[in-house]
Amino acid sequence: MNYEEEIREELKNWKQKLQKQTPMWERKAKQVQQSITDRIPARVHQALTESIRLMTEMTIKGSQWTNLNTAVPESLQEKDEAARRLLSTYKKAAAAEGALAGAGGIAAGMADFPLLLGIKMKFLFEAAAVYGFPPKSLEERIYILHIFKLAFSSGPVRLKTLETLELWDTAPLKASDMDWQEFQQEYRDHIDLVKMLQLVPGIGAAVGGAANFKLLEQLGDTAVKVYQMRVLGK
Repeated sequence: MNYEEEIREELKNWKQKLQKQTPMWERKAKQVQQSITDRIPARVHQALTESIRLMTEMTIKGSQWTNLNTAVPESLQEKDEAARRLLSTYKKAAAAEGALAGAGGIAAGMADFPLLLGIKMKFLFEAAAVYGFPPKSLEERIYILHIFKLAFSSGPVRLKTLETLELWDTAPLKASDMDWQEFQQEYRDHIDLVKMLQLVPGIGAAVGGAANFKLLEQLGDTAVKVYQMRVLGK
């Protein structure tokens, strides 16, 4: 197989994997997540909620990230290699920032929320440019928010988001079509556990660095798959 054929096969397996999460697993995960959420201080919840709101507004406006002069690689393989190099840089930056925040206690941990979101979105904007879809239009920025949602969602929401992305070039969504409450809650459900552990004295630095690294990896892998799918017209 040539490179594109290999990627098509990988995309097929990736989609099947996304669909294999069982309802029982999802229910138990939600139960555990709720018990964790109930133990997190209210001010931490408030800080996270505000961070997501500001990140969303900044992404829609896009003014601080749209001046991208990234050269677009020719082949899909070259695009993927450039995206992976980009991801490696951002994973290291996120890990360093998370370790520093984790060592600083609750106040620093709360400050980590918006900083990590900024790192994630900057990566997505640069990755979009690498694949030839610079986020200069509102439509492309909404697309990026859907990649973010796919990476940090569960169950039916994840599958619905994947379907939206597959149909994007024929049926793009507007900002008014987004369920912002769902967007926020899905993300919170995915990071509450690691962020709570990051606030624990003595282990915060180790947890913060590892958690941020893993969250960027999760986002980056999802972004690469989505853009591969789009480039190949799947």
